[in-house]
Amino acid sequence: MALQHYRLPDVGEGLTEATVLNWLVAEGDRIAVNDPVVEIETAKSVVELPSPYAGVVAGLLVPVGQTVEVGTALIAVEDGIGAEAALANEAGAGAMPEEPEAPATQATLVGTGPRELKQTRLPRKTAENTLAPPPPPEVDVRTLAKPSVRKLARDLGVDLGAVTPTGPDGTVSQDDVTAAATQQGGWTGFLAERGETRIDVTGIRRATARAMVESAFTAPHVTEWTDVDVSRTMELLERMKTMRMFRDVRITPTLLIARAVCVALRRNPELNSSWDEKNSQIVRKGHINVGFAADTPRGLVVPVIHDADTMSTYDLAVAINELTATARAGKTQPAQLTGGTFTITNIGVFGIDAGTPILSPGQAGILALGQITKRPWVVEDRVEPRWVTTLAMSFDHRMVDGAEGSAFLSDIAAILRDPGSTLIMA
Repeated sequence: MALQHYRLPDVGEGLTEATVLNWLVAEGDRIAVNDPVVEIETAKSVVELPSPYAGVVAGLLVPVGQTVEVGTALIAVEDGIGAEAALANEAGAGAMPEEPEAPATQATLVGTGPRELKQTRLPRKTAENTLAPPPPPEVDVRTLAKPSVRKLARDLGVDLGAVTPTGPDGTVSQDDVTAAATQQGGWTGFLAERGETRIDVTGIRRATARAMVESAFTAPHVTEWTDVDVSRTMELLERMKTMRMFRDVRITPTLLIARAVCVALRRNPELNSSWDEKNSQIVRKGHINVGFAADTPRGLVVPVIHDADTMSTYDLAVAINELTATARAGKTQPAQLTGGTFTITNIGVFGIDAGTPILSPGQAGILALGQITKRPWVVEDRVEPRWVTTLAMSFDHRMVDGAEGSAFLSDIAAILRDPGSTLIMA
């Protein structure tokens, strides 16, 4: 029988490595072509890989948590029937009886003897028939937890499935794991043995770190701030929530900021550009792809809404909702994380007023929205409580002059100060 090795494929977007998060099959399982066999984390997202072979799983070659290069063998499949052969077998199967006349006609796996007709699993390796070390404590990687938390759980022998999560959206935090380890008596021994906790930086977090360092030290950042009375925008937001056309979607300030950014980028195309170092050119984009920062159990990701300026406000709301849900579930595809021309980040959801956002590599600008709070504000020579926020925008001074950056930020502020119908009809 043939033994085929399924190797980590090139998933595109220039990615060269991935981390194995979860095996979806076990040794001895019988699989068909396109059955999902492994969940991996790349620098862009978490994806499930389907098998190109049909047969019996002969071995899982990469342990959970290990990062490997493209081309590394992930799984061995005995029989190793490829997609075309498997389809041909299925096509011809209808002409064959459901069971052969005698079991002796069945193919025999080396070292196993004749197989019974109903057998679908190979004998598992045991401590008696292999010299391989015992596997580490099993961790329920389907539990919502960042890779660093999963690794800590493996190091401490903690079963994530038995840990009570206290993190956002039901995620297990490092504190949850250490508390569980303390109850089991493992944390004290772990600290005594190692004296410190080291967290491997892989996948999305490592890619983010590299990108931020590259951006910070290659693009000359300039950051400007402005405080804006957004009371009318907040009134519009509340009205939209009662409109029939928006009843089935979630309406948030991020939606209206994204709409305002699309309008302002049309008027100020300098901010919708990228820098071509090789040719010393500014590349002005003809499309507006808005990325928005999303905090997920696996770290910060920036899904991209392609051609956001061509969408209605309703369609934009649907796109934001769907991409946010996908990102938090860890299922964002690489194509959904690339191609952005401008980024927005809502740091206000963390109770932060302002910051100095770092540009996404290759983009000319990024806008941070601070928390929207009631503040005393002067209105026609009298002080009133108004909804106010701080906008902070960073831009690449190679592509954007100070006057152009200021004009763009002022345009955003003007739209939010007096939105009229712009944020609904634009």
